[in-house]
Order: sequence, then C-alpha cells, then structure tokens
Amino acid sequence: MLKKKISALILDMDGVLWRDSEPIGDLPAVFNSIQRLNLKYVFLTNNSSKTPESYQRKLANFGVHVSSDWIMTSSQAVSILLKKKYPSGGPVFIVGEDGLHSAMRSQGFFHQEKHALAVVAGLDRSITYEKLATATLLIRNGAGFYGTNPDRTYPSPKGLIPGAGAILDFLKTASGTSPLIAGKPKPFLFQLALQKMGVKPEETLDIGDRIETDLVGGRLAGCQTALVTSGVSSLDDISSSRYKADFTFPDLATLLSEMFK
Repeated sequence: MLKKKISALILDMDGVLWRDSEPIGDLPAVFNSIQRLNLKYVFLTNNSSKTPESYQRKLANFGVHVSSDWIMTSSQAVSILLKKKYPSGGPVFIVGEDGLHSAMRSQGFFHQEKHALAVVAGLDRSITYEKLATATLLIRNGAGFYGTNPDRTYPSPKGLIPGAGAILDFLKTASGTSPLIAGKPKPFLFQLALQKMGVKPEETLDIGDRIETDLVGGRLAGCQTALVTSGVSSLDDISSSRYKADFTFPDLATLLSEMFK
C-alpha cells in the first residue's frame, strides 16, 4: 500500500525505459499516462557516459519529448560535489566519456594529467591500461578520488557488460583508496532531483531496475521505492536481497496501470 499519495516520480532510464537501443514497451503511451495522472517526474541515471541533451535526443527517437532540464546524471552530481570541494574549479584527470567531460566543464574543471586536483572516474568504453595507470599514480600521489557511480555492470541487449563500478574497483585495488561516490546509492543525486521538482521525498516514488543502487538510494533519500524487473535485478535477486522495494512490477507500464487505477 502507498504510504502517502504519490505526486512525483524519479525515473531511472537504462533497464527501465530501454535496454541499450531497444525501448521497453510503448514509451509514448507510458508518458501519456504519466501526464494524464498529473505526476511530476525527473529522469535520474547513474550512467555517466552521456549528456542530458543526448538523453533528450534518445527519448525523442522513442517518441518521448522532454526538456533536458529534467534529465539528471551521476556526472552532473559528481561535478557539483567536486565544486563544493574546489569552488574555483581547476585541473582534474577524467576517466570517462562525453557526459562526464561536459559536466566537469560546466563547473569550471578541465582535463589535465599534471597537477590534477582529483581523479574523476566513470564509465569509459575507450579505457586503456595507460589511462588506468595514470589515474592510479595520481591518486597514490595525493589527488582526490571521485566516482560517478558504483554500478559494476551495464544492461545491454546481449546481457550485462562492465560498468563504471568495474573501473572504480580496478582503481581502488591499484591505489588502495576508495572513491567518493556522487551517484546512486548515495542520496545526493536524489536530493538534487527532489529539490528540482519541489516535492517531499515521502510523496515521491523512486522507480529503478537495480536493487543495490536505485532502490537503496531512493530509500536513503526517504522516497517510496518500486523495482521493475525489466533490467538488471530479477525476482531471484529480490528474494535473496535484504533490501526490499515497497512495490515490484515487471515493467513501468504495468506499474502505472496497477498503482494508479
């Protein structure tokens, strides 16, 4: 049962709305339902590789037209977190893709190997041993170590492939230092989303496909939580996990039809 009437949704994307380039269900119909229910919503993803604008284009390709202002990523979260530590910005060593580079630039940081204030790492599909070695040496020499998210895997049509967390684990092992995480399951990204929508956590439903990040993070932020089994976590994972979602559904369309009758 709902603890309190839901007025807003926090929507994960990978595994909830799509698997790589394949939409999960009829997304235009799903978002028509959300609009008819007069629910506020924001997209929240741990995927650090893309910019909000690239996600906006991907959604448009699936027939869903939204402002990029309502798309928030772990790259944005880590850039804001780093800005709190280094208000003037400066050089950082980035292990990541366009989404992370863009977010860091927006907060006054730039990619540089020498004299880097910190190593900032996320999903990087062009990773090399040389890049990992450079990051390791910087951390060992005193640079800060920040991570976008701890997701060890990433859902694709072929199955689960290595995610940002796999890279962070490599650097943690090599450097002997644990990263400061900005994305899920830390509540920081959820708090940014709640502030943006102007809603209270207890009237917000956090919807994700990964128990240990999406749902744990939503719970830590005080939201109600719903797991959809269209992505990473399965029914078997639910039975073996000590973290239990408030609600579980096979996909987002079923959730909307069942919870908001």
